[in-house]
Amino acid sequence: MADDPKTLPKTLLVWEHPLSPYAQKVKIALREKGIPFEVRLPVGIGAGSTDDAFAAASPRREVPALEHGPVTIFDSRIIVDYIEDVWPTPSLLPADPVLRARGRMVEEAVDTQLEAIGWGLMELRVFKRGDDATRASIEAHAARQIAQFHAFLTRTLGDAPFFGGAAFLRADMAVISHLMGAARPAPETPLGAWVARCLARESVAITAKEAADSVAGMANVDAAVKAGLFKRQYRDHRLEWMLRCGGMEIVRDGIATDTIRFSTEIA
Repeated sequence: MADDPKTLPKTLLVWEHPLSPYAQKVKIALREKGIPFEVRLPVGIGAGSTDDAFAAASPRREVPALEHGPVTIFDSRIIVDYIEDVWPTPSLLPADPVLRARGRMVEEAVDTQLEAIGWGLMELRVFKRGDDATRASIEAHAARQIAQFHAFLTRTLGDAPFFGGAAFLRADMAVISHLMGAARPAPETPLGAWVARCLARESVAITAKEAADSVAGMANVDAAVKAGLFKRQYRDHRLEWMLRCGGMEIVRDGIATDTIRFSTEIA
């Protein structure tokens, strides 16, 4: 018999990295619902060799992962589904089935295509992958793609204050987690005004500050990559994005120097 979530401990453990937009989405959802939780950064997460406690919660060794007593869940969308199922009030989803479907499509789009752009720009700007000419070329592709994505999100938002309609809901939590970084729109645009509305919420403001604070500890992290101490994960949509934008040599170099990694097989 499965564990009854209502009889499990009230405090949850979220395995995370503050810069992960997937972890940010989970933390915003929990804060919006007023659910207490603790956070933990997996040991060795940057190198792909994490401690057994984290691996037990996330066999793919990816953040976020959730522990609720003996219940362990990986993947941000599945985690948010679980949160909504166990604590349905206040709901993270609009009542209208059409708005629900639209919100799920938006979440899918930002969690794959837009996430890959933000991740890729960090590879270039923070981890210093590629030479100057390669970085400039790839960044030009990224700028065009971000502009296209901003246009798509602006059309989808329309005149509504939030992607969930009148209320800040799950789709908004997904989008804001990806737009607080490299893909942030100009403040004078309609999408920029939406970002400001989101940041006015305590759940988002706290999560954004945690992400900003974590950046301070990333100085000279490119040296750790070159020394083989840090291996960025090139999985599915991220790998496709790098190849699509002309980063084949970056991938080849990362494989040759053993400074990139791929998804962990579930054993």
